[in-house]
Amino acid sequence: MAERVIITRGDPCLEKKCRPVVKFDKRLHTLIDDMKETLLISNGVGLAAPQVGILRRVVVVMDVMEEGNEHILELVNPEIVAQEGEQTDFEGCLSVPGQYGIVTRPYKVTVRAQDRDGSWFEHTGEEIVARCFCHELEHLDGHLFVEHTDRLYTPEEMDEYRAAHEQREQEAESEGGE
Repeated sequence: MAERVIITRGDPCLEKKCRPVVKFDKRLHTLIDDMKETLLISNGVGLAAPQVGILRRVVVVMDVMEEGNEHILELVNPEIVAQEGEQTDFEGCLSVPGQYGIVTRPYKVTVRAQDRDGSWFEHTGEEIVARCFCHELEHLDGHLFVEHTDRLYTPEEMDEYRAAHEQREQEAESEGGE
């Protein structure tokens, strides 16, 4: 396994539609293994092949399991087959470092994908996993999360926004309890 360079916003590779994977071979396995290594080193929650310069429909996503255990899902030729609910929160991207936006995504998402050997499976994720499925699959069609937000925030601005939001919630609770 090897760490790959993550390309950033402005690189034309991030604006192109990826081709489906048709060969499930050692080359694909190496790409997936390298993407997993790169994801772990970068402290990300998801990574799509175009983010490392490969125009193939391959995604890796951190999946939170029972009791806080995590493992990395490998999704080849993924597609969203079901979604429900709604969640709005900050979202960032390894290809847009240091900037975050408020994005609304489904709360629960089911994807259908192939594994590294070509077998089909479905997987359902909620909250951050659902958000990540949507975010990463958009990369495969040449889109970035910045298309869904009105404004980009720095980490400091994001912290200030969250602190103000929490304070407003606490004030509303205390007013309602009197």
